[in-house]
Amino acid sequence: MEWLLDPAAWVGLLTLVVLEIVLGIDNLIFIAILADKLPPAQRDRARIMGLSLALIMRLGLLSVMSWLVTLTTPLFTIGPLSPSGRDLILMTGGLFLLFKGTMELHERLEGGVHSGTSGPRVYASFWVIVTQIVVLDAVFSLDSVITAVGMVDHLAIMMIAVVIAIGIMLLASKPLTRFVNAHPTVVVLCLGFLLMIGFSLLAESFGFKVPKGYLYAAIGFSVAIEALNQVARRNLLKLDARRPMRERTASAVLRMLGKRPPASDEPDLPSADGPSVPAFGVEERNMVSGVLTLAERSIRSIMTPRTDVSWINIDDDPETIRRQLTEAPHSFFPVCRGSLDEVLGIARAKDLVADLITDGRVRRNRLRDPIIVHESIGILRLMDTLKRSRGQLVLVADEFGAIEGLVTPIDVFEAIAGEFPDEDELPDIVADGENIWKIDGAADLHHVEQVLETEGLVDDAQDFSTLAGYLLSRFGHLPKPGDVCEYQIHHQHFRFEVLEMDGRRIALVRVEKRPEEHFSDEASLAND
Repeated sequence: MEWLLDPAAWVGLLTLVVLEIVLGIDNLIFIAILADKLPPAQRDRARIMGLSLALIMRLGLLSVMSWLVTLTTPLFTIGPLSPSGRDLILMTGGLFLLFKGTMELHERLEGGVHSGTSGPRVYASFWVIVTQIVVLDAVFSLDSVITAVGMVDHLAIMMIAVVIAIGIMLLASKPLTRFVNAHPTVVVLCLGFLLMIGFSLLAESFGFKVPKGYLYAAIGFSVAIEALNQVARRNLLKLDARRPMRERTASAVLRMLGKRPPASDEPDLPSADGPSVPAFGVEERNMVSGVLTLAERSIRSIMTPRTDVSWINIDDDPETIRRQLTEAPHSFFPVCRGSLDEVLGIARAKDLVADLITDGRVRRNRLRDPIIVHESIGILRLMDTLKRSRGQLVLVADEFGAIEGLVTPIDVFEAIAGEFPDEDELPDIVADGENIWKIDGAADLHHVEQVLETEGLVDDAQDFSTLAGYLLSRFGHLPKPGDVCEYQIHHQHFRFEVLEMDGRRIALVRVEKRPEEHFSDEASLAND
C-alpha cells in the first residue's frame, strides 16, 4: 500500500475517476434507452442492476488484464522487435483507444448523434432487457478497462477508480447525462485524453516508456484551461441575459439584415462561404431598422423643430392669414397670440379659410384644444397620443413650458420609411455626385446614418438629434462656412464641410465619403 503516500498516484486516481465517468456516459445512455422499454415501475431497478453488473464485469476484466500485462516473456522475434504478451495487449489496447477516440471525435465534430432504435410501445420482459444490458456492459467496459491499465500501475487504484465512478453514475446518472449534453467541449476534451493515452500505450508496446507524470501534467493543464473556459462562457451568458429580451431580439434581427447593432464591439467576421449576399435591399433594411430602433429614439429626433413650425397669429390681419394659409400646404395650424408659446388652439386650414370668408376673422370658439406633450415622452406613448388626436398635430414643450416643436403622424411614418418632403420643403439630403451629399443641418441623424450607410453618429447620451447638433458637439464652437470636420468608423471615412450658416444655425453641410488612403489624421477633429 505504499502508493498511498505517492502524490502522483492520487492524481492518477482522480483523473481516472473522471475518465471512467465520461467513458461510462455512452453506457448510461444505452441503458436508459433499453430501460425505457420496460414499465415505468421497473426502469430504475433495471438501471441500477445494469450499472451494478457493469461494476462486477469491469472489476473482473481489470483483474484479468492486470495479470496479462505481467507477461513479459518474448513470444516471437521480428527483426529488432521481440514482443511479449504484455506488449501485444498494450498494442491492441492502444490501437483500440486510438480507433475509438478518432471515431467518437469524428462523430462529434461532424454532428452525428447516438440514436436508439424505435419500435412499438409494447413493454418488454424484465430479464430480456437485463440480458441486453449485460451484453452492452461487456462492450462498453473494454475502453474503460484499457484506459485504466494505460494510466496507472496499481490494480488497487484501478479498482477504486472504477468503484467510485460506477457509484457516482448510480447516484447521478440523470444529472450527469444532462451536464455532458450541455457541455460538448468536455466530451471532446476527454476524447482527446483517450487519444493521448492510446498513443502512450502504443509507444510503450514498442519499448518507449512514457512517464505517467507527463500525461497527468498535460491532462491537468487541459482541465484547468477548460474550467476557465466554462467559467468565461457562463459569465458571458449571464452578461447577455441582463440585456432586455427586446434588445437582444432587435440586435439579432439587425445582424440578419446585415447591419451592426448599436454599441456593438464585436468584429466583423468573414463568412466561411465567402462574402454573404444581403437577404434584404437597402430600403427594406432601413425600414426594418427604423421599426426596431423606433422605441429607443427621442421625440426630438422626429419632431418638426420650432424654427420650422408654421403657425397662425390670431392678431394678424385677414389678408396676411389668408396668404399664409395659401402658401403653406398643411392641414392643421397652431393658432397663437403673439408667439408660438401662447397657443390658443389648433385649427383646420379649411375652417380658417371659411372663417375669414364669412366673418373676416378667426373664430376662437371653433379652435380645438391643443394637445401638448413633454419632450421626454417616449415614441410609443406618443403614438398612443397621436391615435387619440385623430390626425391632429401634437405640440412638444420643454420643462419650462416653451414650445420646442410639433409632431404629426407623418413624422412617425418618416422615421420608419424615410423622408417625405412637403410641397414647400426640399429634401434634407441631396446627392451631389459619387459619394458626395449636401445635407441640411436640421437633417435627422438616424436618416443621415441610413443614407451614408454608416454608424456611430447617433449618441443617445448626447442632447442632439440633428447633423447640426452633431457637428457643433465636434467643433466645440460656432463654425464658419468652410470649416471642416472628419469622421472615421469601421474603416469608413467622412469629411463634413460647413457650406452655409443661418445666423447661429448650421444650414447646409457638404459630406464626402473618402477613400482610406486620403484620410488625414492631422486634419481630423473627431476620430472614433
